[in-house]
Amino acid sequence: MAGEPQTDCLFCKIVTGDIPATIVRESATTVAFRDINPQAPSHVLVIPKAHYPDAASLAAGDPQAAADVLREAGLVAADEKLTETGYRIVLNTGAGAGQTVFHAHAHVLGGRGMQWPPG
Repeated sequence: MAGEPQTDCLFCKIVTGDIPATIVRESATTVAFRDINPQAPSHVLVIPKAHYPDAASLAAGDPQAAADVLREAGLVAADEKLTETGYRIVLNTGAGAGQTVFHAHAHVLGGRGMQWPPG
């Protein structure tokens, strides 16, 4: 069920502390941690503590939590000193878009040049 922790969800286990992660920020509704397979010098994931399978279901089910994820993504970028050089926030939705963990999350990427379209 959306919003409820899922026993088989990697990110839910990070939220509860059952799986370790390098946490860089935490708020009442979000956790931000370093990606274990970084695609840029700075690559941090920001997730809602509540389980939603993707960004669209998060926005529909809890718009405030969706806003919290985006706010925290901006704060992560500031903490990582990416605001002057630029950064990218990516929300993959669905396997065809590259989503591999089905718990809504935003990627904050920076520290290198970003091309469009992404490669």
